[in-house]
Amino acid sequence: MSFNVGISGATGVTGEVALRILEARNFPVRQLRLFASKRSAGQTLRWRESDYQIEALEEAAFDGLDLIISATSASIARSIVPKMVAAGAIVIDQSSAFRLDSGVPLVVPEINGVDLQSHNGIIAGPNCTTAVAVMAIAPLHEAFEAQNIVSSSYQAMSGKGREGMKEFLAASQAALGQSEGLRGHETLNLPDPVQFPHYSAFNLFPHCEQFETGSDMSTEEAKMEAEMRKMLHAPNLMVHATAVRVPVLVGHTVSLSAGFKQPVSPSQARQVLQAFPGLSVLDEPQAGIYPTPLAASGIDEVLVGRIRTVPFFKNGLSLVASGDNLRKGNALNAIQVAEQVLGIKQN
Repeated sequence: MSFNVGISGATGVTGEVALRILEARNFPVRQLRLFASKRSAGQTLRWRESDYQIEALEEAAFDGLDLIISATSASIARSIVPKMVAAGAIVIDQSSAFRLDSGVPLVVPEINGVDLQSHNGIIAGPNCTTAVAVMAIAPLHEAFEAQNIVSSSYQAMSGKGREGMKEFLAASQAALGQSEGLRGHETLNLPDPVQFPHYSAFNLFPHCEQFETGSDMSTEEAKMEAEMRKMLHAPNLMVHATAVRVPVLVGHTVSLSAGFKQPVSPSQARQVLQAFPGLSVLDEPQAGIYPTPLAASGIDEVLVGRIRTVPFFKNGLSLVASGDNLRKGNALNAIQVAEQVLGIKQN
């Protein structure tokens, strides 16, 4: 059986990675349609040795599509996704528009794929950082029941999409010849940042997405806390998140410290994590073996390591996880959801 598939936001970095993964996983596509903004309409993208013309999302009709992977802003998704569903498509939406809607499942298949049984046409994918973190914490929560979690995430520049990547690379190139400026001995001469609140090159800042008026928590941090509770079916789980943008192109890294209801040792945690699908344990720090964003980029697995006790948490444990924010944090997870919903088996 094959399916008519649409990609909304096809010219963005998520759309690009989704097309790569559809081909790599031999997803059974009968017909492919690509949607993007009006300024991209009429352009073509190549996939499986054929060129596909991009349609203007705002003017498109979606009849005949079985599945649409939507990778647009939340504001666009709120207006367009219901039209897609009304036309008969199952929509896997990667924006924040529907994630916390009680009638929309928020799914990472390895963790809460059972929630897909109750969808009404819309299925939400988690925030890319949450996806990495929840992959690492879910098996431990199931085995030992997490009570509280402190998360510090170190997020790649690609979290700001294609334009964020371009700005970071250009700023890094411009800064390379300014060692005295990078040391603070001279004024650093770089273009003013547009995608980020500060210079992205050779810098980091605890500011991902935005701070709403009167709030000391960024929208990225708020998303992570609420989404983790929903996916783990743990409404009383205490989560405290800090999100930091770091000078890495691809790959989000998360440091997690948690307290559990049941006693847990690092060796027990390693066994549980190693047995969980989609995880790979790298935990030999003396040999320099632990998760890094560069090692996680371009692969499907989330890497987990630096597993150790936290003596001042009850049954405390900490770990570090790295994952490709464009794959498991986004496009790959959406395609895995699609495979489960449509009954597609991977060889």
